[in-house]
Amino acid sequence: MTSSTGLSGNQKRKMKSASRLYAVQALFQMEHSSQSYDTVKAEFLEHRFGATYEGEEMIDGDIRHFGHVLETAVNFQASIDQMTDRALVAKWPIARIDPTLRALFRAAGAELRDIDTPPKVVINEYVDVARAFFEGGDEPKFVNAVLDHMARAARPKAF
Repeated sequence: MTSSTGLSGNQKRKMKSASRLYAVQALFQMEHSSQSYDTVKAEFLEHRFGATYEGEEMIDGDIRHFGHVLETAVNFQASIDQMTDRALVAKWPIARIDPTLRALFRAAGAELRDIDTPPKVVINEYVDVARAFFEGGDEPKFVNAVLDHMARAARPKAF
């Protein structure tokens, strides 16, 4: 893991973007394996950040941002899920959607609860995460629409 001191603004943004992807993966893993927050967080910090997969080194994530998104998503999951349900059509409650998308909406919802990151940045970042998971599919468009609805409900003054 790399310290963020002395890094350029662009490097810090890339680390924050990576931490969002890792947060979605961690939330998916927690739901799929029923592992605890502490276990999954430790695994990601020790073994995933900056790891090498298939000969390519993964970027380090922003540790503070990763922990904050993960913790907020876990602690406020019920209210985030309700916010997501309101953005989905009635026949598709959050329990029926793809578990990767569910994890993505929980991570994005955690960031939308805060006022530090502008909602449009949250939407763009998580649409990019959706593109990483669903290359060539329609899911990024779906994510954009749902997150736009969630953001307008959570932070209407930002629009």
